[in-house]
Amino acid sequence: MSATDRWAWAEVDLLALSENIKALVKQAGRAELWATVKANGYGHGAFEVARTALASGASGLCVALADEAHELRQAKITAPILIVSEQPETQHEQMLRDDVAATLYNEASISSYAAEAARLGVIGRVHLKVDTGMHRVGAPIEDALVRAKQINSLKSLTLEGVYTHFAAADLPEHSATDLQRQKFVEVIKLLEQNSLRPKYTHTANSSAAIREIDTALVTGLGIARVGIAIYGIAPSIELESHVAKLKPVMSIHARVSHVQRLKAGEGISYGLRSKLECDATIATLPIGYADGIPRRLWSVGGEVLIGGKRCPIIGVVTMDQLMVNCADAQIKIGDHAVLLGTQGTETITANEIATRLETIGYEIVCGISSRVPRRYIDAKK
Repeated sequence: MSATDRWAWAEVDLLALSENIKALVKQAGRAELWATVKANGYGHGAFEVARTALASGASGLCVALADEAHELRQAKITAPILIVSEQPETQHEQMLRDDVAATLYNEASISSYAAEAARLGVIGRVHLKVDTGMHRVGAPIEDALVRAKQINSLKSLTLEGVYTHFAAADLPEHSATDLQRQKFVEVIKLLEQNSLRPKYTHTANSSAAIREIDTALVTGLGIARVGIAIYGIAPSIELESHVAKLKPVMSIHARVSHVQRLKAGEGISYGLRSKLECDATIATLPIGYADGIPRRLWSVGGEVLIGGKRCPIIGVVTMDQLMVNCADAQIKIGDHAVLLGTQGTETITANEIATRLETIGYEIVCGISSRVPRRYIDAKK
């Protein structure tokens, strides 16, 4: 049995992805759009997303790991790639051979990267990341000029970009974004006063990009590092209206593998925690938490679509299967179920599932495991 024969699969609509990219490129205006394809393209498939994004107007790509960048190079992706955090020294040689842009912010890492570039006889492209308030990674504001001067002084490195990352751009009422933006503008002004003018200065993640938050006082070419939005998912519930014209790219499907009629009072799944209040038809779907369906989804009102109607998950989601209460509906083995996406007039979104689980849509799609086959709807068709 091939992977495509499995009765559980994900569909990735590359046509929708292409349309999303084109819309976001237009919205980015003067800035270049670099598609973020880390974590296997947020679960959608890094190569397929990268290829489609670049063909649809994206100028570059962003990843989190050196290995992710290397896999894209091995797949003959030649577009610019930015790795958005520092990597271990053991990865530096491969990064330089792959000709990717490195994010650096620590003195020792800058020195190490420069030494490796000098040994290889190449020029390493560097984006200096500045921590303007998120406090995850990046050079402290007070060290930004020193780090920029350090990079600029090393013949084997070129300071290609300077950037920061907004901590709360997905929360429109939060004051932190304006404060971070102001701090970043001051950093860039300071660099300019010291004749340090990188090609790129950038701040915009998905939230900032769709809210059209720019750095109008900053010179240099901007980059919109867009991740979750290219996949048609809002970064937060507060920004749902901002992505209304974007289309969800991933949907999750299964076929009913077993049907039984059970009496009131019968318990379902491990621990028999869910008991039927009345006689009901129970459908089993061959997909479970090993595939990325959260185990506790049953306990927070999780639903699936069968026959265009919402049916509640009943009982604990098991490793490979889950059960659905179909009440008195006529269900048969092989019937199509949708766990994420649209069937008939009903739609279940990643953010709907995330809200039930008190998490974010990112986690839902990134969590779909590699054993779920991806079926691609090609943008060329």
